[in-house]
Amino acid sequence: MVDLHVHSTRSDGTYSPTELVDYATEKGLSAFALTDHDTVDGLAEAIEYADSLRAVYGDKVPEVIPGIEFSTEYEGREVHIVGLYIDYKNPDFTAYLKDFIDSRTQRNHKMCKLLTEAGFEIRYEDLLREFPNSVITRAHYAKYMMKQGYIKSISEAFERYVGDHCPYYVPREKVKPEQAIKLILKAGGVPIMAHPILYRMSEPKLDALTAQLKDCGLMGIEAIYSTYNAREERQIRALATKYELLISGGSDFHGSNKPKIDLGCGYGKLYVHDEVLEKIKEKRAEL
Repeated sequence: MVDLHVHSTRSDGTYSPTELVDYATEKGLSAFALTDHDTVDGLAEAIEYADSLRAVYGDKVPEVIPGIEFSTEYEGREVHIVGLYIDYKNPDFTAYLKDFIDSRTQRNHKMCKLLTEAGFEIRYEDLLREFPNSVITRAHYAKYMMKQGYIKSISEAFERYVGDHCPYYVPREKVKPEQAIKLILKAGGVPIMAHPILYRMSEPKLDALTAQLKDCGLMGIEAIYSTYNAREERQIRALATKYELLISGGSDFHGSNKPKIDLGCGYGKLYVHDEVLEKIKEKRAEL
């Protein structure tokens, strides 16, 4: 069993990269992909730790697949592109990420200013101290606001303050999905469209998006996912067949930030067979 969509504390998960390796080992996974949002900062830690354990315990320790999840925009909707087996030390790749993170930092300063002016007294430096070694996301704002007593729940933060179209939300710079695909390919990775059902598109619109991205180099689609029902999985598998795309799958594990979703099994019934990963590896070998 594998899990090809997992997040750590380096973005908006609650398990550190090291803790993920330990938990994946405990769960009996043969591999998992660390796919933090717009950052690769946790990859070296996870991979090096797994390698050190494997020297002692052998195949009981899962493979850590270097990955990333890019947040992109398509016709006003957020579309996520996962990259698997990326060369996260590739100079062009790391240069782009630095520029992207710099723009995210500017956005966070603006949001902190708006919130402080509204009486919440949230400084960007406070967030960095509270969540060290993390790419600051809106989930971090929500946690900080709840800790300070400004709100009673995480959902309140998103519904009233930092959610889309809320008064203190500042949109961050987004790339087009085609750009993310090209960047992943340049880094030797396999680009996958993540959780397409979540985009709430009509079937014709999702079909058109899939065709467009296939022409740009998309190689796979997430057909196995924690929230899918049987009909939705069939729909995405049919798209994969139509456009000759690889099947991918994962839990989208975030730890306590998504408390009902567990590593490897999602809500309990998710299962991504090792064969899914083997086919991805075969395709990657052709690159």
